Amino acid sequence: MTRTVTQEELAASVADGLERLAELHEFDGRKDLNYSRTDCRELLRQEAAAASVQQRGQVDLLGALMSDGATKPDKKEEIIDPTPLCLLYGQGHQHFLERLAAVPNQAAPAVKGKGKKGLSTVECLSQALFHPWHREDDTSSFRWDPEEDVRYALMAGDPTDPAYKAGTQHGANRLAAVGLAVLTLAPERRAGRVRPNIVGGGFDSEGFSFAWPIWREPATLSAIRAMLAHPELRQNSALAHMSVDHVVLARRISVGKFMNFSRARRLATIG
Repeated sequence: MTRTVTQEELAASVADGLERLAELHEFDGRKDLNYSRTDCRELLRQEAAAASVQQRGQVDLLGALMSDGATKPDKKEEIIDPTPLCLLYGQGHQHFLERLAAVPNQAAPAVKGKGKKGLSTVECLSQALFHPWHREDDTSSFRWDPEEDVRYALMAGDPTDPAYKAGTQHGANRLAAVGLAVLTLAPERRAGRVRPNIVGGGFDSEGFSFAWPIWREPATLSAIRAMLAHPELRQNSALAHMSVDHVVLARRISVGKFMNFSRARRLATIG
């Protein structure tokens, strides 16, 4: 039986689900996505054997991060080529798996300033889901937010200085971290070798980009997966029959030794 729920009730339900999913974010202390092909294959085989239709969260997460079918060509040892969404390789002491394990399990950001009241887990998620983002949290991120593309020339001071350092939207980062498991990685042959790609992802002369639909009607997770994996996702009007209004696209960009994503732009008008 359906009923109307408040924003607070929905955020509380999301918090409960997120807490359960966060338990899967355990990588045995490994900091970076630098598994050997052999270790990757063994880990995926092990988790696939242990999974079931009802309990497959761990293998879904690992399957979104890497495949033993795609390795880097310039290494003496065969090292996996990770998901294109991995933008942290240790540069600036930023480690992808370390953050992917920590962020979902941090219920709320630390309190900034003496005498200030911190946000509850539900309040933190409610801010991310239902309110404009102010990015005032001092927590780790994955460089997926275009606002994290901070450059010296565009700032009044050093972006590494605490006085100028950009904040994050912690609730959004927690949701993005657990949502990563939906974006399954699959190897594909491109430019003469096997490389990784993900549902919604694509490569062209400008590099990697990620596209996603904006739909008009409520959609289940299965429906969203189907839209992201649709071969005509990036073609104008192709998904009108699935209640898609338009498609947006964000590009992965390099800024010195760091990587970011550009602000998403409207790709196609549907219908």
